[in-house]
Amino acid sequence: MKTAIGLGMTGNEGWDDVATYVQEAERLGVDYVWTAESWGHDAVTPLAFLAGKTTRIKLGTGIMQAVARTPANTAMTAMTMQSISGGRFILGLGASGPQVVEGWHGVPFRKPVRRIREVIEIVRIVSKGEKLQYDGEVYRLPLPGGEGKALRSGAQPQPDIPVYLATLSPKSLELTGELADGWLGTSFIPEEAEHVFFQHIRRGAERAGRSLADLDLQAGGAVEFTDDVDKAVARHRPGIAFTLGAMGSREHNFYNAAFQRAGYEEEARAVQRKWLEGDRRGAAELVPDEMVLKVNMLGTPEMVRQRMQAYRDAGVTTLRLDPRGASLRERLETLGRAVELARSL
Repeated sequence: MKTAIGLGMTGNEGWDDVATYVQEAERLGVDYVWTAESWGHDAVTPLAFLAGKTTRIKLGTGIMQAVARTPANTAMTAMTMQSISGGRFILGLGASGPQVVEGWHGVPFRKPVRRIREVIEIVRIVSKGEKLQYDGEVYRLPLPGGEGKALRSGAQPQPDIPVYLATLSPKSLELTGELADGWLGTSFIPEEAEHVFFQHIRRGAERAGRSLADLDLQAGGAVEFTDDVDKAVARHRPGIAFTLGAMGSREHNFYNAAFQRAGYEEEARAVQRKWLEGDRRGAAELVPDEMVLKVNMLGTPEMVRQRMQAYRDAGVTTLRLDPRGASLRERLETLGRAVELARSL
């Protein structure tokens, strides 16, 4: 089973520690590192930094916000990263949500699934070295009625850049199956994966003449080795409460909706309600122990291994690991143990 790690990119990184973490992960045999992008650091620049400090690990944006760049600029960025990384770059894309799209980027949150489709199609036109002419619902290139002309990238074509999508809603999951090379899963409970996620990805894949096996399915959670499971659960409740309550608006929280489809409708709504009322502690207290344990890998080595096996049994092909620890050394120790367990599967 392949493994991946992620970098939060919150804006408080110590870059020497980031480099050490990823270099050690590469030495341990981790296959992918993903960078995030919200309203702090961007997802691409850290990967350019890491490209010069690593040799094997694949470098993915997890994710680039589709509205944050024009499709042509997204293609230029991906082609540049593919070139300087020696072919190790993965273009991870996502639609984000209305609070970020409209509040941070000033772009209406309309037709997000259609926008993602068009961005992918335009990126593939550009990266193949073809002349950029596109007539879509969101993007029309060249711009009609203007002085623009259809251009071809002056960079060397990079036609094989993998595209992964971070999607949650049924329609966007179908798009993933139809167009993407891989899926970046969140709000993921292995036991509920088929009806919440994979049936939709499969439907899109089959529509395009493919199968679910044609995609790299990546999902995972926090890893913590401990004999005190109750304390570990308490430590992870606030993070899930944040996801259920803050990762979107009252009307559009795709993470919350995924948990509802997984059988936690009342709990997810209650947590969100408390959070939006301003009671963050109360919201965290409403997160069920079962939910924390199912979305993470916590406890004794055998408990952690059992959760990893659940991900594998669900169909996950790459296990995303978020090793916890009070220091870089502790995180790396946890990561090393987790990678060994994943290999043992």
